[in-house]
Amino acid sequence: MDGETVNVGGQNPTPTPGTAGVQSQVGGAATTVSNVAGATGGIGPGNLVQSDLDQELFKFKSDDTPLMQLMLKAKKVKVSSPEVDHYMIDEPRSSVTSTTEVAAGTAQQFILPLLANDAAIPRPYGTLLAKGVDGYAEDGKTKTPGKDLMLFVTGHDPATGNPIVRAVNGPKATTADEYCTTPAIPAGTVLIILSNALYETQKEVDPDLIVPQPTTVYLQKRGMNQIVSDYYEAQKKRIPFGKAVIAEAAITNFKVRGNRTLYAGRKGKIKVQTPKAGLQDIYFAEGVRYQVKKELQHVGKWTVEEVIALAKMVFTGEDVPKNVICLAGKNFLENIQCIDYSKHPEIQISTKTNPVGWTVTNFHTVFGDLEFKHDPTLDRLKWSNSAFIVAPDRLVHYQYSAEHTSRDRMEGEEATRESMLVWDALALKGSCHVWINGEATTADGNINTEAVHYHLYDGAEAPESPADGCVYYMLSDCPGISEEAVKGTLWQYKDGKWVEYAGDVMATA
Repeated sequence: MDGETVNVGGQNPTPTPGTAGVQSQVGGAATTVSNVAGATGGIGPGNLVQSDLDQELFKFKSDDTPLMQLMLKAKKVKVSSPEVDHYMIDEPRSSVTSTTEVAAGTAQQFILPLLANDAAIPRPYGTLLAKGVDGYAEDGKTKTPGKDLMLFVTGHDPATGNPIVRAVNGPKATTADEYCTTPAIPAGTVLIILSNALYETQKEVDPDLIVPQPTTVYLQKRGMNQIVSDYYEAQKKRIPFGKAVIAEAAITNFKVRGNRTLYAGRKGKIKVQTPKAGLQDIYFAEGVRYQVKKELQHVGKWTVEEVIALAKMVFTGEDVPKNVICLAGKNFLENIQCIDYSKHPEIQISTKTNPVGWTVTNFHTVFGDLEFKHDPTLDRLKWSNSAFIVAPDRLVHYQYSAEHTSRDRMEGEEATRESMLVWDALALKGSCHVWINGEATTADGNINTEAVHYHLYDGAEAPESPADGCVYYMLSDCPGISEEAVKGTLWQYKDGKWVEYAGDVMATA
């Protein structure tokens, strides 16, 4: 601006810097011919000229707002309220865990103690496999090491809600008995859910009971206005790109800010007094950063073994996505790229165009492919060391009202206002999404307290001062935790002791 002050609306605002630090912006100024003329260095109205302009500079920056692009491609769900009950349902549970010990006894059936939230999952006529508990041979006397005990669900205890079960291959008082007695089942036994078993003429059975816990999602209304004077519109023949430049620059700004909100917005609702419509609500949507249920804590340099562990974490477990995209900050990408892969030729790195249409760096592992793409939004949010692993097929785009535009004349002005309004929210389905927090392991790193925290651990001794609820992925055998804490297993520090982690999503608190 050659050091001049632009005169806008009778005031003398000081030019403000843009993202790159260039003194090129005048905040709060409408796009009128006078303002634009002033911003071009003082060229008077009617003297606007067509300069040599790089048209690519004014593209909508779809590559710079990848999360928003994924939202626009996601499954759209029309809703009739800005408050939506969202169910983050993943694949059905494959196991439950006993809470207290079952003592051996003479009863033919017994109560199986489970967590209150898990008690209703085993249904009558269902079967459960007690991992690590030896079953018995048909004589009911001889244990069969390696052949686990199987239980049959007969009903539920009215008092506790826990399932009532019978042993299928358990101990017997005498060999001739038709029924088994109560076997000893240790606390913390993982019970794999198998199929049901019906009697000869049975055709009716309870449906699988899935009672998901909904979370309330708020849909945020966002808008954008452009004001173009008639005189500026009349300059089309001399500057044919003019209106497109204004529109694309405005939409770019709208999308970039929206992309930041999709990541880091915090859920909320407040009431405001409006000039004409009285008291109304403003809704604020929750960013995906705080919706993710798996958070991997990793600060600093990465190794090949850690990348393989990451792929294993994503593509195995209760909820396995078809494919994932890793939207990453610049420092995270640099760390991943600088790993020495020479000793692991099976990890193939290539560049490809993915189904979304982006050019991505593809890491091929035996567990699945990780597609890496730089998202500058993470850098702007000061999360350059972090990354978001997202499954495009596990996204929901809630819309209270579809995107729409309007064009109206401004009363008392020779100008036209064009506006765009959207009222929507992005929500995650399932538990396969992973946030990699590379900023810090303290509150300064914006830790999500509602997610399960994972750590990649390489050491023979147990971690010092582990946080309650944290899960550790073993990169090597760790006898300091347990003889069973071998490489590739997950262990959780819970209530002052180490237990093998089954992979189910649960709150750390």
